[in-house]
Amino acid sequence: MSDESKVIADGLQALAGALVPGGTSVHGVRRLSGGASQQTWAFEVDAGAQVLPLILRRAADATGERGMGSAGLAAEAQIIDVARAGGVPVPGVRHVLRASDGLGDGFIMDRIEGETLGRRIVREARLADARRVLAHQCGAALARIHQLPTKGLPPLRRADARAELDYQIEIHRSHGTTRPVFEIAFQWLRAHAPADLGAPVLVHGDFRNGNLIVAEEGLRAVLDWELAHLGDPMEDLGWMCVRSWRFGNGRLPVGGFGTREQLFEGYASEGGIVDVERVHWWEVMGSLKWGVICETMLQAWLSGRERDVEKAVIGRRASEAESDLLALLAPEGVA
Repeated sequence: MSDESKVIADGLQALAGALVPGGTSVHGVRRLSGGASQQTWAFEVDAGAQVLPLILRRAADATGERGMGSAGLAAEAQIIDVARAGGVPVPGVRHVLRASDGLGDGFIMDRIEGETLGRRIVREARLADARRVLAHQCGAALARIHQLPTKGLPPLRRADARAELDYQIEIHRSHGTTRPVFEIAFQWLRAHAPADLGAPVLVHGDFRNGNLIVAEEGLRAVLDWELAHLGDPMEDLGWMCVRSWRFGNGRLPVGGFGTREQLFEGYASEGGIVDVERVHWWEVMGSLKWGVICETMLQAWLSGRERDVEKAVIGRRASEAESDLLALLAPEGVA
């Protein structure tokens, strides 16, 4: 067991009784893969007649550019509680870490069984039935999120269309890189930016294939609320359609498993109103944003702040974002 794993295991052991009534021992502590800015640890708590599977979501390194825009883990836990009360499928939060717990910033939640890897959700035969309903279910879940009361939420940043564009331009400029396709996208987004909404709603901020738990019946839970903010609800719909989240199945624009029509029908089934033009604008913005995120990860690797080779590999994908932007802004057959 590594030093970090021992610290985590010891800290969780001290919390066993508080996490689960009658909890006596913690075992099976292991770090799960994934998570560019947060760590995810799985473990079990023995409570005599039952063993409960739980998840620790813990800050890794929220410093630097990729930490910007995060609501913070304590706020994320609070938002998840609000979402759960509003009928959004999410794991139950059991404990928000305190300084005295010795585990840093984070929270502990129920572990829900199901698939989270996007490529498996798109391809595995056992999830064929799920794929038939998943886009509709995602639309319905997003409509519920966008109808949650904003009063009582923790302080969140507000990000309307023009503000988000300015933010992405600022980050890109800070990298000192030259990408003509990004410059074309900046111009298009500026010229077509939708008017600001009078009353912004809660936006998940990273609702996509890869941040969902899926089982044979479809959507079981929505994960990773760290980028939640107040803004345009169409942002979430557009982000869900970004090509990078299709995991090789580009013909189905919603996560590689569904159509826009299915997503929009699900959204409308829960009272949501779709503005197709705004969704398209946010899809373009989402493709640009992912490219800037890739650049940021590469800069973190080049600077020596994060020497994980995964950052360098993801950084190379900025070129994919350029290709996606060209396909959106100049579709085949359009001069």
